[in-house]
Amino acid sequence: MRVLVAGGAGYIGSVVTASLLEGGHEVTVLDDLSTGHGDAVPDGATLVRASLHDSGPVLADVRPEAVLHFAAKSLVGASQVSPEDYWHTNVGGSLALLEAMRAVDCRRIVFSSTAATYGEPESVPITEDAPTRPTNTYGASKLAVDHMLTSYAVAHSFAAVSLRYFNVAGAGHGRGERHATETHLIPIALQVAAGTRDAITVYGEDYPTPDGTCVRDYVHVLDLADAHLLALPAPAPGEHRVYNLGNGTGFSVQQVVDAVREVTGHPVPVVVGARRAGDPAQLVASSARIRADLGWTPQHAELTTMVRDAWELARPA
Repeated sequence: MRVLVAGGAGYIGSVVTASLLEGGHEVTVLDDLSTGHGDAVPDGATLVRASLHDSGPVLADVRPEAVLHFAAKSLVGASQVSPEDYWHTNVGGSLALLEAMRAVDCRRIVFSSTAATYGEPESVPITEDAPTRPTNTYGASKLAVDHMLTSYAVAHSFAAVSLRYFNVAGAGHGRGERHATETHLIPIALQVAAGTRDAITVYGEDYPTPDGTCVRDYVHVLDLADAHLLALPAPAPGEHRVYNLGNGTGFSVQQVVDAVREVTGHPVPVVVGARRAGDPAQLVASSARIRADLGWTPQHAELTTMVRDAWELARPA
């Protein structure tokens, strides 16, 4: 299948691109390289440097049979400071991409959504039927695209899947996280272990959880890639499916720190800070629906596996 991967030079997109190539697909990556890296695009894929807003000529040339859409701005804090950037890129850019797809009669898409669309949940694990009440512009912009896909499925016979997940971890195909501004817990803890950061701040240790620290969902990037490949042929024209991707139980901040210490053999100094406003005690997604519908089964669900795979790329030479 000819597949266009929007955002394929980023962490998740590059790993999924490698999995697509491994599966025999013909892949073109569309990425403006604002946060992605050209050298992350696997050999065998064609990189076209362009934004979502300029995707029309690219799709007209490539004529893909399907699109995987990862391209987005994704920093929660920045989305509150500069919401215009998130509406322009995440929503306006996605609309441009969908129109470019419609122009070349490509109507199959898998969208990288987020569990941030749910906001603060009433209960955990979060199911796809939970109310969507995002608490930041990032989550709201992703939810807007989810709604967009529903309407395009109904009106224009798109076959669409939105995959909602929290924290992606680990590494695959020799590719891992490489963010200029790192906000994710595992790579920050690994930076401490590697000696490039002094300590990690744990925001609150008095939550109603077993060890007092927040519990979050983590999914290995290779398991995520498997989910995208399973989702690609799944929906029928006119259908928009929504699936959560989660480990079902979650791991606490303290468990992550302990796993990093165990895997790296290095001390990871911790500074305890105050709770951050709006941080729920637990955010865990149920993946029961995608397991039942598509047979998705995570193969790398252990926390130490995710940390070890990430450390293989992050450790000092």
